[in-house]
Amino acid sequence: MKTDLLMIFSVDKENKRVNVKREFNAPLSSVWSAWTEPEILDLWWAPAPLKSETKSMEFKEGGRRLYAMVGAEGVQGWSTFDYTSISPKTNFKYTSTFCDADGNPNSAFGSSFWDVSFSEQGDSTIVDIVITRDSFEELEKIIEMGFKQGFTSAMEGLDKILAEK
Repeated sequence: MKTDLLMIFSVDKENKRVNVKREFNAPLSSVWSAWTEPEILDLWWAPAPLKSETKSMEFKEGGRRLYAMVGAEGVQGWSTFDYTSISPKTNFKYTSTFCDADGNPNSAFGSSFWDVSFSEQGDSTIVDIVITRDSFEELEKIIEMGFKQGFTSAMEGLDKILAEK
């Protein structure tokens, strides 16, 4: 089992982007399922000690995932994924927006535009993620909120889920 998995996290300030390239020690079909099936997504999407709880999800173009990140005291932070493009086991794109429990956007944060690509490399799967914001200030805000640390923790949680399959 490979233990030195690729993890690249870079910030492109000029283009208001974060790029995360992450290798998983699992077949493409398992990694794709972990990103697209709510029952698996909820097991790893939130960085510990938070939990992800999907209220509703339709993984299709024009579909939406409405979910909360729930803290230890039950405090909920809601978000949506609005899926704009899906190429099975290759790529999907979505807009991620902070919102309330009914999916109404929180205008204080703006949205992130995610482009998530999958490729198999031997026994591993590479997930290449490009996240774009509308402004550099918004990008800076999510990084200051601990995005890199939280997302890295979530990726490590996904490693554990995939190891159990």
